[in-house]
Amino acid sequence: MKTLLSNARFAGVFALALLLSACAQSPVLLDSTYESLTPQVENREVPFFAQSEYQCGPATLAMVLSYQGVDTSVEELIPQVFLPGRDGSVQPEMLATVRRHHKLAYPIRGTMDALLNHLAAGDPVVVMQNLSLPIYPMWHYAVAIGFDLPDETIVLRSGDRKRHTLSFSRFDATWARSDRWGFIVADPGTLPEGISARNALEAISAYEEAHGPEAALSSWQALVKRYPDNAMGQFALGNALYAAQQVNEATAAFRAATQQDPRMGAAWLNLGIVLLQQDRPGDARDALRQAAALDGSWQVRAEALLNEM
Repeated sequence: MKTLLSNARFAGVFALALLLSACAQSPVLLDSTYESLTPQVENREVPFFAQSEYQCGPATLAMVLSYQGVDTSVEELIPQVFLPGRDGSVQPEMLATVRRHHKLAYPIRGTMDALLNHLAAGDPVVVMQNLSLPIYPMWHYAVAIGFDLPDETIVLRSGDRKRHTLSFSRFDATWARSDRWGFIVADPGTLPEGISARNALEAISAYEEAHGPEAALSSWQALVKRYPDNAMGQFALGNALYAAQQVNEATAAFRAATQQDPRMGAAWLNLGIVLLQQDRPGDARDALRQAAALDGSWQVRAEALLNEM
């Protein structure tokens, strides 16, 4: 069944950077953030693994995976994420390693408000920082575990420091150099509060690619429960349900996808296919005609099925 998941002088540069650093200001948080959050939050249950040189990636993963119940260690994770030629770990390897341990890696929105809300919900967040200058980066991973809102400080598991505090301004300056990249590790079938539909789609699609549609089924169900009007989520759920031989449920999901996005030709095609399998030729013909009328790779298959009918 087809799917749609288908040459400035150094002295001047450094002087400018120091000046900019000195003028850094605390990020402006939303009023709702101040109103809704507890003043101090710290998740002391997150285990700590000290990081040696170039091994901050494996160490941060060991912390968040262990927190999620995975029996692992820095030594075990080093060959999975550490790239000797790059003197460190890069984001795709970090995320892929999480999936290899049958967990989902959900990207977060790149804002301080989102980060603080995740921490308030008890979710440790892996963050990527540049501790040097954009022109000469020193990339570093840490695990954010808490904050002090009145003092405007964030609490990290970082390097060889189990409890490292940074001002919001200093942390955000280093985090911004990575485009405020960060993610949460979660069990399949769960969707942490605050994860956007787009980021959830990205995370669950990658997990499905690694482990198959049936393994991702509970996660698609969690996404659709949170975002029932998301057409792509309904479409992906339909594919997973079909793989699990839940044809009636798949039919309902594909129909919901077409209702929410009538121009999703792949959903019309898949709806037509499952209706044919349910011996409902009239309804199947209507769905296939919709697919054939929309430009895309699904047209040829829809037209062929219509001709066969």
